Amino acid sequence: MKSERQRLGRARKWVVKVGSALVTNDGRGLDHSRIGGWVDQLARLRQQGRHITLVSSGAVAEGVNRLGWVRRPHELYKLQAAAAVGQMGLVHAYEAEFQRYGMHTAQVLLTHDDLSDRRRYLNARSTLRTLLEFGVVPVVNENDTVATDEIRLTDNDTLAALVANLVEADLLVILTDQQGLFSADPRSNPDATLISEGDAGAPELEALCGGGVGGALGRGGMLSKVRAAARAARSGAATIIASGREPDVLQRLAAGEVVGTLLKPSQEVLAARKQWLASQLRSRGRLWLDAGAVRVLQASGRSLLPVGVTRVEGGFRRGEIVTCLAPDGTEVGRGLVNYDAREARRIIGHPSDRIEELLGYVDEPELIHRDNLILT
Repeated sequence: MKSERQRLGRARKWVVKVGSALVTNDGRGLDHSRIGGWVDQLARLRQQGRHITLVSSGAVAEGVNRLGWVRRPHELYKLQAAAAVGQMGLVHAYEAEFQRYGMHTAQVLLTHDDLSDRRRYLNARSTLRTLLEFGVVPVVNENDTVATDEIRLTDNDTLAALVANLVEADLLVILTDQQGLFSADPRSNPDATLISEGDAGAPELEALCGGGVGGALGRGGMLSKVRAAARAARSGAATIIASGREPDVLQRLAAGEVVGTLLKPSQEVLAARKQWLASQLRSRGRLWLDAGAVRVLQASGRSLLPVGVTRVEGGFRRGEIVTCLAPDGTEVGRGLVNYDAREARRIIGHPSDRIEELLGYVDEPELIHRDNLILT
């Protein structure tokens, strides 16, 4: 394990995520001293030749503090107002600290729509990569000011994982107020032990996270961090979940020290297009498959044909993301559908050579081509 940690410590592309409780000193305004300490470490990593992308929570929490509110509101319009106010203080804090090293920063605000649209996804990837090549440190956050419940990225752990995919990071570091993932909740079980290493995406890890709810300041929890590690693994990134309150935590990780929980990618790295498909959090519809179709997809990696589909749900259009379900409702995969919902309902259950007879034309013989299908 030590040699693996040392290899990751030398990795060139890092994405570092800092949680709200750390940035805002548990809600008591921005902790400028702690932010300065993290910037000291990030600047040293950058000076050592690493590309650093920072994903920082805290805009809403800082806005809540600036506006004098006692607790984080639930109403979307109030959250958006808090984000607009808090983003000013958050970005200024990072900019001022990095300027001490003569380093430029760039604010990058993203919504799910920026990542679900293929063209916007590629534009975001190109922008981030260009900034890194210029030696700039991107400071990324969800665009809470305009995000709605439908386009929300859920939490910044998820956002950090998607950013790791965008920049093809080697390492995702999620700094939190916990030491890492434990065998049980350490707040209620004194016998809980820290898990030093595991495989990203292993089902048993999610079972250790309980409800996974976040604190009063943020939306995430340990469950979101474990799931973020699984997402980051799809592009080959390892994830380390560690306490941001550990002294010099980033430098210690860079030195290969065993700190926090390392979740390693245990599956084959996906091709770029399938990484994008895997990053999609929303689906426009659902296709229910028979058992034979499920076996073919999982065992042979073939395309999904109409004959293997038993039911269509939703009002999707051609080229949109749909979810594929097994007969018991388990998600099998998701992909870009070749026919809209109305057409799909007419051709399901039939062999592909009958598509022209049923629709009056034939576009593709598959409902979803294997190149546009990702298994989950």
